[in-house]
Amino acid sequence: MAPENAQLLSVGIDFGGTNLRIAAYTPETEILSSIATPTRLKAGPMAVVDDMCNAVKQLLEMHGEGREFVGVGVGSPGPLELPAGRLHAPPNLPGWDGFNLLEEVTKQLHVPILIEGDANVAALAEFVLGTGRSKGVDSLCMLTLGTGVGSGLILDGKLWHGATGMGGEAGHITIDPDGPLCGCGNHGCLEALASATALTNYAEKLIADGKADGLQRLESEQGSLSAFDIAQAAQQGDEGALAVYAKTGRALGIGIANLINILNLPLYVIGGGVVNSWDLLAPHIFAEIESRSYVYALTAPGRAAASGVSCGGTLVLPAELGSDAGLLGACILPLHGLKSRRASA
Repeated sequence: MAPENAQLLSVGIDFGGTNLRIAAYTPETEILSSIATPTRLKAGPMAVVDDMCNAVKQLLEMHGEGREFVGVGVGSPGPLELPAGRLHAPPNLPGWDGFNLLEEVTKQLHVPILIEGDANVAALAEFVLGTGRSKGVDSLCMLTLGTGVGSGLILDGKLWHGATGMGGEAGHITIDPDGPLCGCGNHGCLEALASATALTNYAEKLIADGKADGLQRLESEQGSLSAFDIAQAAQQGDEGALAVYAKTGRALGIGIANLINILNLPLYVIGGGVVNSWDLLAPHIFAEIESRSYVYALTAPGRAAASGVSCGGTLVLPAELGSDAGLLGACILPLHGLKSRRASA
């Protein structure tokens, strides 16, 4: 039994299609230690659950003594039905359709478990430890740009779920109805135009159309192109690579302008690997926001209605926490739930 006034302890699970990361966390020291292991998708869902639970048990043995354990937080790919904790046809998790992740983890651990979408936990981390804290806001919207485009909403200090946990799917806002096919089956979603996958797909299209000689040479030399390769080429002034970032930034700007018009929040945070090239994206993002969002035109810093925004004007900023946001958010999730319960008691 933990002593009175014991340090609070949580464990977070960052469940990715490639890797699992599990960490023990306290508010005072943040991550105490972590375990990383490949996600054994080919072995089936129960093998992955076993790996998660074994790592949690190991961390609790290492760090549980003398601390008050508050629970396990899990950041999971979606679509995720909440509060049930059931996955529905997740595109990067074959064989997981209908799998109740929350139920199976609870069976093995017999401790409080909280589960959220991976973009939600990243948004929570940015709210508690990152850009949200540094700007002093109580609400934000976060977009995570990676293989796809995820999004999370914090409204008045609380995660917004919608009716079934699927609220805030900004990655599937339609940007161009005649645009490329998205994994969801529609055309021209934000995910199909602004993810790392979309960025490389557009580069390949330019190469195929004979409009990116520099990228074509780079691909021939290396055998393939990554988002990082395209970013480096753009930083060096390659016209084809700059065109890729212009198109990606424009799609992001349209999507963010729509979110600003709908939500009127003080802060919009952009995270994920693509944001390492923020300086390439930002001019195109803000050109679209300025032209398409009358709310931004009135509430951006220095504008007519900016004084009504808690942080001095509507802000669109790159995330602060980088690749650790998902793991940190999963760790924070049980502590955030405890804080909310105490506040409402």
